[in-house]
Amino acid sequence: MPDDRLIVALDVPNVVQGLDLVRRIGDAASFYKIGLGMLTGGGFALANELKQEQGKRVFLDLKLFDIGATIEAAVPGIASYDLDFLTVHGDPQVVRAAQEGKGGSNLKILAVTILTSLDREDLDANLIRAGDIHDLTVERAQRALFAGADGVIASPQEAAAIRALPEAEGKLIVTPGVRPAGTDHGDQKRIETPARALANGADHIVVGRPIWKAPDPKAAALAMLSELDLRG
Repeated sequence: MPDDRLIVALDVPNVVQGLDLVRRIGDAASFYKIGLGMLTGGGFALANELKQEQGKRVFLDLKLFDIGATIEAAVPGIASYDLDFLTVHGDPQVVRAAQEGKGGSNLKILAVTILTSLDREDLDANLIRAGDIHDLTVERAQRALFAGADGVIASPQEAAAIRALPEAEGKLIVTPGVRPAGTDHGDQKRIETPARALANGADHIVVGRPIWKAPDPKAAALAMLSELDLRG
């Protein structure tokens, strides 16, 4: 059975293409991420198909952000799909509301710290307070975990510092911004190789374009697993 530390991002427009990609990857992956871009293209239907019919694990990456009452009202419906991970913004009040909303379900609430596509220039444009982006990310992770998050989404470059936090004991660290050595960085600005991300303390890595844009997605997924030395 494939090691589920590899999460494949299904960053394709609709459920038909998503199912085709899963078919092409076959038994090389068992955990898939469905993001906001897929939502209007049948994302919930795809999530249900993968989870209930194909026995895959599913990560719904919606990065929810709203007032607490709205978050708390939205999460139960998502939890009813019996999915594995859901992302919300790492603001403590959002995290607390999502935890209330999930009730007794097994859904893991993961807090977004600072997006891996952002750098300090972007934070300045967004009026985010001054400070080193690494330090701000670790502080946001600490606050989200203290508020009850089951884990965090963070750049692999911050994973080691987050893993060292007392609040991170027993919690998940999921890292996007992962690229095999020598591949295009795309729109990611804070990246690492898969093996380095795990060495830094990540539990799961999320990989999209290097797999779904490959001529042979299954071979690309297997190469990623080989690089992680997960199949040895």
